[in-house]
Amino acid sequence: MARGIFSRMADIIRANVNELVTRAEDPEKMIRQMILEMEEAVNKATASVGTAVANEKRLERQHLEKQDQIEAWQSKAELAVEAGEDDLARRALERKSAIQAAVQDLEAALDESKKTSSQLKQQLTQLKGKLDEARTRQVALVARRRAAEARKQIAKSITGVGDDAFSSFDRFRQRIEAEEAEAEAHQEIAGAEPSLDDAFAKLERKSSVEDELKALKDKMGKKNA
Repeated sequence: MARGIFSRMADIIRANVNELVTRAEDPEKMIRQMILEMEEAVNKATASVGTAVANEKRLERQHLEKQDQIEAWQSKAELAVEAGEDDLARRALERKSAIQAAVQDLEAALDESKKTSSQLKQQLTQLKGKLDEARTRQVALVARRRAAEARKQIAKSITGVGDDAFSSFDRFRQRIEAEEAEAEAHQEIAGAEPSLDDAFAKLERKSSVEDELKALKDKMGKKNA
């Protein structure tokens, strides 16, 4: 059970958080979920460590009890010898020997239990450190994700709207420049070669002015130059 809990916790810690965030529909929710899973794993690991330590304590108590029993049967054997009850002393020593054999098995189990408890305690300490680190990184990752999202939105706005606006402005400018060039061309053509109607109209206006000037001089008694 403990192995499964620590294995699950290790998988979460080894996971590429950035990759998970990229794949997730809601990265912030994904990060929070991972933290919750890590917290749950730590809680279960803590319970497993507690069970291992309790088992170690139980074996220690049994070991002490067996030691007391060995001493007690040793005392009974000595008492039987003093009383001249060799058969009774022999039976007491046999019981003592059986308990000593049980103690040897118990000591092996106790040593293994102590090793397991020590390993689980070390792993739990490491996992708690990783969890604290993950909680700290959670804040930074969420902040980085929000900043990246904001930059992406700005970039989309500039790309989507800005390009169209600048493109439209350039087309409008080119249109105005074309119209100005066309107007200048018409002016040059009009100034270089006056139309036939304009030439005759100008000639007629000049003739009319000369006639009026001659009539005015005749009226005033002035001779034409």
